[in-house]
Amino acid sequence: MKKQAVLSLSGGMDSSTLLLHLLANGYEVTALSFDYGQKHSVELERAQELVEYINLQLLNKNHPPMPKGVTLGRVFGKQPITYQVIKLDGLSHLLNSSLVSGGAEVPEGHYAEENMKATVVPNRNKIFSSIIQAVALSIAESKNCNVDIAMGIHAGDHAIYPDCRQEFRDIDYQAFVAGNWGAEKVQYYTPYLEDDKFGILKDGEKCCEQLGLNFDEVYRRTNTSYKPMIHLVFDTYGNPSPEWFSDYKSASSVERVEAFLKLGRRDPVNYADEFGIVTWEYVKEYVSSVLDDHAKTV
Repeated sequence: MKKQAVLSLSGGMDSSTLLLHLLANGYEVTALSFDYGQKHSVELERAQELVEYINLQLLNKNHPPMPKGVTLGRVFGKQPITYQVIKLDGLSHLLNSSLVSGGAEVPEGHYAEENMKATVVPNRNKIFSSIIQAVALSIAESKNCNVDIAMGIHAGDHAIYPDCRQEFRDIDYQAFVAGNWGAEKVQYYTPYLEDDKFGILKDGEKCCEQLGLNFDEVYRRTNTSYKPMIHLVFDTYGNPSPEWFSDYKSASSVERVEAFLKLGRRDPVNYADEFGIVTWEYVKEYVSSVLDDHAKTV
């Protein structure tokens, strides 16, 4: 039996990279996303797109082409990733955070700035972890195996989000063990805990190569922006269609762009502001200025 993991898949860069990492290391993955009424709900669309893309690519890689009208899933059974969205959107009007519908404006700037605490969703990771723990323990019991709970939390999260710190994870796990028979079969797996986004992206590049996946196709199916927006895009015949774009001013976007700059790659997602679509060169210039200004304050 393959190693088993339950992954909290937000649709962002970190958890999407962890999905690649798990697959590259031989795991069978159950991926869970959470709809908690977040303003950036496009991340759920991206997570779904990414899972479908990876499942299809890995099945095509491992098996010969199928006759027309016959799907790989029907012939070869279980896909590498099982995916489900957990609906918690009824909570959004009860939570005080700039990230949920009805909340204050999402602040802009660097993650280290004090105003970024407005993006904390109260007890979010505890709510998520309770559900993930229940699913992981159910898999462990039904398959009589050990299960890893995989989370893409990293060093850049620690200052702003207390529920991304190791001390919270340790206490949370103690409560899980105290409250459940057989909980010792479930462990946490957080390989990026001391990494930054650049380190995570480097791992993603390596895993894409190992899995035979196209890096740009993977990462264009992720959303890190806390302030995504829709603009009309026109085809060659002048027909408009609405498309999602990432902002480049929110802290999550700044941190993502910084990682791509360090890696020497162009981010495959498209960026825009309230005035319209912007070029990658413009995004690079803006983010570089934010990073320079922050460096002067530390």
